[in-house]
Amino acid sequence: QVQLVESGGGLVQAGDSLRLSCAASGRPFSSYTVGWFRQAPGKEREFVATITRSGGTTYYTDSVKGRFTISRDNAKNTAYLQMNSLKPEDTAVYYCAADYAFRDRRITGANEYAYWGQGTQVTVSS
Repeated sequence: QVQLVESGGGLVQAGDSLRLSCAASGRPFSSYTVGWFRQAPGKEREFVATITRSGGTTYYTDSVKGRFTISRDNAKNTAYLQMNSLKPEDTAVYYCAADYAFRDRRITGANEYAYWGQGTQVTVSS
């Protein structure tokens, strides 16, 4: 069991940066694979990034590579998504998700994550 709360969203202009945080509570955070997803109005939930339990491996969807960075600090029970060079098409509700993992593996499907936060709105104006 783990509870997740996202924060850090807001309204910014194209080219700006935001840092999203995902605070976790419950079982040891280091036992969970973490992912970030986003959902824009009228669109399906989209995979953004994932990070393995100790932070050794990350993976990103093509549209954010080179701009976004996922990280985690297990001592603080927190995961992050640093978003640079934001574009209007990045506008969405961003969710963090976690899934208990016995081993490190890439998890990119929303239906593979058992625990979800409530989301934080990111709006990028042109």
